[in-house]
Amino acid sequence: MSEPTLDEAGVGGTGDRQTTASQGGEGGPGPSRPPLVSIKGLRAYFPYGGSFDRLFAGERGAVRAVDGVDIDIGRGEVVGLVGESGSGKTTLGRAIAGLMDVAGGQILYDGRDLTRMSSRRWRRLRRKVQIIFQDPYSSLSPRLRVEHLLLEPYTIHKVPSDQRYSVSELLGMVDLAFELRRKYPHELSGGQARRVGIARALALRPEFIVADEITSGLDVSAGSSVLNLMEGLRDQLGLTYLFITHNLNLVGYVAQRIAVMYLGQLIEVGTTDQVFDSPAHPYTRALLASISEPNPSQRRAESVLISGEIPSPRNPPSGCRFHPRCPFAGELSSRQQPLLQEIASRHFVACHYWDRIPADSSHPLHEV
Repeated sequence: MSEPTLDEAGVGGTGDRQTTASQGGEGGPGPSRPPLVSIKGLRAYFPYGGSFDRLFAGERGAVRAVDGVDIDIGRGEVVGLVGESGSGKTTLGRAIAGLMDVAGGQILYDGRDLTRMSSRRWRRLRRKVQIIFQDPYSSLSPRLRVEHLLLEPYTIHKVPSDQRYSVSELLGMVDLAFELRRKYPHELSGGQARRVGIARALALRPEFIVADEITSGLDVSAGSSVLNLMEGLRDQLGLTYLFITHNLNLVGYVAQRIAVMYLGQLIEVGTTDQVFDSPAHPYTRALLASISEPNPSQRRAESVLISGEIPSPRNPPSGCRFHPRCPFAGELSSRQQPLLQEIASRHFVACHYWDRIPADSSHPLHEV
């Protein structure tokens, strides 16, 4: 794989059952090392329309933001979750963090099922699972100074004083000057506000962090700096990350494994090298082809381009959800949903025809 530079990273056959896209080998769960987070058949739906629609349409009329996701995340691993806007990435992240109800499936954290946990027990566990939101300003109260924002989690969770970081320690972790403690969020730059959000997430000494579009809205320099910071914190504190992004360059720089999401479902999961060097799903190929490459000699041979809009998650296409935009769709595509199957060690794809698509294909995607 041609690994993106730091500046680039900051820029913007069918089986009988679905196989969990687990990770084994170095740095991941094995026979003696179970995953830290295990997602099994997760569904998260939003009601659509008025009370009449909700009463009589039920799940059939719901927005299926996450519709049957299976994946394991190993302790200390960095997984990148990639897809277009509307693919369900943020909803999946919020569900894992306990910020929304789920319609079905399981979220196992260190072997404990969060979906069946009482609110009291989940509250105690919440300290271990934190989220860094896409918009740092909207997630920070404009009425509180930075020092109060950083200490607020301790009050909410009633953390004993001997288990707390000081404001100075938290600011130091994210490379911010102590003098910033007196400022309000609107007085901070985008990069500073992002770092305050990271420090606030670190206050409760979490094990697992969901980072939602962590470089969104930042210039190349600030975004690269934040990525370097997150890498350092992972090594220093032993953190596990789920990076949510639409930017494949970013996950190519920070992630050990990549999960590609389309219309509420995972359609390819593999190591970073596998996804970049041997993409098996046409959608993954299209995402890779959309990455800008300033050096023409290093551009990928395939030039599959995405056209048309992602369908509505309220009424997704039958069969393969990508088939209306796929030039390789065949007879099975519109009537049978492909399930994730392991095509190589730790490499999974949900496509009926993945093994028939030429490696050097340059078919454009047709208009929907």
